[in-house]
Amino acid sequence: MTDDSTEYAAVSRRTVILGTGTAGIAALAGCAGSTNNDNGSDGDNGSDGSQSDDGGDQGGSSGDAPLTADGSSTVYPITSDGASVWNSNPPADDKEYWGPGQYGIDTDMRMADYWASLYGFESSGNNVPFYVNVGLSHSGTGVKKVMNGQVDIGDSSAPISDELPDLEQSKLEKFVDHVVGVDGQPIVVSRAIYDAGVKKITADQLKAIYKGEIQNWSEVDGYSGPDKEIQAVGRAVGSGTDTAFRANLFGDPEAKIPGVDVRKGQNQQVQRIVANSDNASAYMALAFIKPDGAVPPIGLTINGTTYEYGAEENGLGAKDYPLSRDLHCYTYEGTSKKEAAFIRMLLSKYGQEMFVEPNNYFKLPKSRREEQLKKLPEPEK
Repeated sequence: MTDDSTEYAAVSRRTVILGTGTAGIAALAGCAGSTNNDNGSDGDNGSDGSQSDDGGDQGGSSGDAPLTADGSSTVYPITSDGASVWNSNPPADDKEYWGPGQYGIDTDMRMADYWASLYGFESSGNNVPFYVNVGLSHSGTGVKKVMNGQVDIGDSSAPISDELPDLEQSKLEKFVDHVVGVDGQPIVVSRAIYDAGVKKITADQLKAIYKGEIQNWSEVDGYSGPDKEIQAVGRAVGSGTDTAFRANLFGDPEAKIPGVDVRKGQNQQVQRIVANSDNASAYMALAFIKPDGAVPPIGLTINGTTYEYGAEENGLGAKDYPLSRDLHCYTYEGTSKKEAAFIRMLLSKYGQEMFVEPNNYFKLPKSRREEQLKKLPEPEK
């Protein structure tokens, strides 16, 4: 964890959710069931309340320990929003947050009751079959915690092989990779830089900025303002966003990028720096851009093709966009029934339209969803 944890302490969960455009979900859930480490700890010592799920495979029970997740701030909006609605357990006639008929699901059960019942869990009175708690740190922490049995699900925005490159193969093989969405990682700049003409940048120029070879905006194509030093913002080492950026742009998840001026542990913190500066560039998750506000994305030109946010062709969701990346929910040593119930919900048409798409991420096509569902235990009904 970086030394910016104190800064994050001032950010409430509501602020985070509002920032990701899911105010309605936060209001419905009343903040229940998600723990975003407001103390700023990355939880490596397990002190954030995360716990192992030793009863997760039993099914048919109620009141068990909650399902726990921790890790990537990029994946967090998906799992946290899913947990919030799960814990509020809206009825079937609540078409805003559940309404199963809208998704081709024939049931009159409440949201969490339905998905948990597929694996034999039952509710008790007004309680959900089990609660879901989601913590916020970054990918490296999340995958270590799931491996160490501190949480059930490790959120990660980079593949496990990139996050833990030195881990022995026998342990790598125990991770089960559940992809729940896709991010088209954008490049953003401060509004003042965008307004001064930087609407796109070449991959070579971007690499030069993060190598420290270009340090002034006057050296970047399109810029028409006065000389202004570049503030290159990066994510903390060990975050999936940083790992994916180095792997996808430089071809090496451990590539040196000495041009970074400041690193931050969460996307929310990067977003605030860019918004409050007049000279910043940054890489971040798509959920945190503000296209018409203080954190505008710019196009990225690679091999003659410019990829731009919102473009019908060559958008950030394009197959060939080099900064596109899968968003992962890792389990370890198999996938328990409790884990499967929640992940199956996220992979469903309902979960994709309710928790992936509203956070500005790309839904998995049907063929990829079917591929991911095959990794889960078969439902009991």
